[in-house]
Amino acid sequence: MFACMYYAALRPEEAAGLRRQNCQLPEEGWGLLTVEKARPQANKRWTNSGETHDSRGLKHRAKDDTREIPIPPVLVAILRAHIQRYGVADDARLFRTSKGKPFSSSAYAGVWQQARRLAFTPEQMASPLAARPYDLRHAAVSLWLNAGVPATEVAERAGHSVDVLLKVYAKCMEGQQDRANGKIDEALSE
Repeated sequence: MFACMYYAALRPEEAAGLRRQNCQLPEEGWGLLTVEKARPQANKRWTNSGETHDSRGLKHRAKDDTREIPIPPVLVAILRAHIQRYGVADDARLFRTSKGKPFSSSAYAGVWQQARRLAFTPEQMASPLAARPYDLRHAAVSLWLNAGVPATEVAERAGHSVDVLLKVYAKCMEGQQDRANGKIDEALSE
């Protein structure tokens, strides 16, 4: 799940709704995720199903809209290995508890904090660096923007409007003046 948040910029509720049929995972090269549902967690009193997770459409989209996200070979390999090792739930969801139920946000947040303690120095643990799983999504979008992927493409993959993307992520693109100047010089010399 965390790999999907980092490599595909999925929201946690989108990763929770990811099913096998949403994944094109070739033997080699880039794959594709088709995100069609989200499974946000709420109190049972606030869901239509009476369960803690409702299946809903994607955020800021029409009910039946989908979003296609090309995924790099490293995520293709991770998902292929995950499916081979753990299989899928009865409804084909990739991520679930050992009993096939949806996982709670507190459960994956706890796992995230354990991973931080294992991987980070005490100074890093005390910092806001990757403080919550959702920060993986922010890291993915920041990486794409800093790699020079056009904002329109990043927004499409992340499920944002370009306006929201630039408002939220503009600060992550600092320090690129020399790179921008080089691109402008190159364009002017043609």
